[in-house]
Amino acid sequence: MELVKQGEKLNSEGQFSEALALYQRALQASPKLYQAELDMGVTLDLEGKYQEARQHLAKAIELASDEETTQALRVMAVSYAFERNTDKASEYERRAFDLQYNWQKYEDAAATANELARIYLESGDLDNAFQWYQTGRLTGLRKPNITQAEKDLWTFRWEAAEARIKARRGQRDEALKHLAAAKAVLDAGGNPDQLHFYPYLVGYVALYTGDYSTAIKELQKADQKDPFVLSLEAQTYEKLGDKAHAREYYEKVMTSNLHNPSNAFARPLAREKLAGQGPAGTAQKPQ
Repeated sequence: MELVKQGEKLNSEGQFSEALALYQRALQASPKLYQAELDMGVTLDLEGKYQEARQHLAKAIELASDEETTQALRVMAVSYAFERNTDKASEYERRAFDLQYNWQKYEDAAATANELARIYLESGDLDNAFQWYQTGRLTGLRKPNITQAEKDLWTFRWEAAEARIKARRGQRDEALKHLAAAKAVLDAGGNPDQLHFYPYLVGYVALYTGDYSTAIKELQKADQKDPFVLSLEAQTYEKLGDKAHAREYYEKVMTSNLHNPSNAFARPLAREKLAGQGPAGTAQKPQ
């Protein structure tokens, strides 16, 4: 595990080859080390070696304890999200969701449902995104002794999801109504830790409804360490015809070594753009 921890540090610094070498040493010493197999898959995904990554992630799922299984399943789902393969991502997210739901871990199950919803959303499957955001909300509300603030949080998440889905459909007025509803929940003050998400939501809706000046202004207020936010900024600059700034933000995306849905959509697009491989993955026109 000491080798694994050293590898994780190197991975976070973008030193992928060195990290992989340490994971290999760990597996030579302990061939059934779950964390080493999982981390191998994570690092290979970040390198874009998806097929090889999934061989290690499959081994991690086999080696996982009951408590580790849902983590391994969700990491595999994110691996497929890097290629926007919603069929396979859904297979693993659903398995994790079912386990968590059956264990009555409703908060965890709701988070998994929302993760799958986001994968569908950013892959352009808006109907399934709607269904799984709805499942996430209803599941989250099943938490025993849920507080009013927690109920409000699920209302905020639902309105935020609706705003993004409507924006992707090109329904600007409807998207703005849901944005206003989300803001009203935040203004009630029960969830102050969610305030920093609002500029991202406004920027997202503006980008997908063609208001690029508002999009860039709001996105620059959002978390500049989030690779997905950086990717949206890059796409907005492209829409504005500012190729230099677009490239700058795609380069920033590539400095993120996170293995999560945000990077699963941001990193492959940035890699394509910086390699000059065309427009795949850019913000779609409203449909």
